[in-house]
Formats: sequence, structure tokens, C-alpha cells
Amino acid sequence: MPTGRIKFYDSAKGFGFAHTDEGEEVHVPSSALPAGVTELHSGARVEFGVAEGRRGKQALSLRVLDSAPSVVRNHRPRPDEMAVLLEDLIRVLDQTSNGLRRGRYPQPAQAGKIAQVLRRVADDLEA
Repeated sequence: MPTGRIKFYDSAKGFGFAHTDEGEEVHVPSSALPAGVTELHSGARVEFGVAEGRRGKQALSLRVLDSAPSVVRNHRPRPDEMAVLLEDLIRVLDQTSNGLRRGRYPQPAQAGKIAQVLRRVADDLEA
């Protein structure tokens, strides 16, 4: 059985998607969830049976191998700390946009780090 990680799962809509370890995307309907499981968190490691459906690969049965690590936040950063972080982020984004203007995307590792920082800053702003 293939293994992978949950990309996202929306319990209200009753479906989500997982990425196999080989990089394929698999549709995860609510009917594939194990008994008693009603939601899955992004990043959870899973094992599933796969069948080819009308719209591509679909999980038939799913088993949660380990749940996604939870992120526990004790506090929101102070405004002066956040201002420094945003100024640094602006510099990084400015360098990235200059590269894009020259027709070059950032290297995949760098792009991943930039995306992580953007997500973290967004979470801190919303907290």
C-alpha cells in the first residue's frame, strides 16, 4: 500500500487530497477514512489503497500512521518584534522580485523557506 502525507482535508466538504511519497496527488473522500476519524490534519502521515477513478487516483481505504505535529503558540510576538521581522521579510521579497523580473524563479529550497516564513508571519498577524 502506498504511503504519503495529507495535503489538506476539509471535513465540512467531506474530501481532501494526499501526496504519495512518489509525488502523486490522490483524492481522499470521507468514505476512505477509518471508523471514528472525521478529520485529518495537513502533514499527517497516512497509508492508503488507491484506485483509478473518473477524476484520477482516489484513496479507497486510509490508515493514519502518525498525526501531524501540532504547533502550540504561547503568545503573539510583540509589535516591535513583528516590525523587525516584516522589514527583513520585505528585503527578502524585494530580492526575490528582482530575480523574477530577470526571468528567474528562486531555487526550490529557497522558495520553500520563503513560503514557510510567509505562512508563519501570516499566522502571527492573525493570532
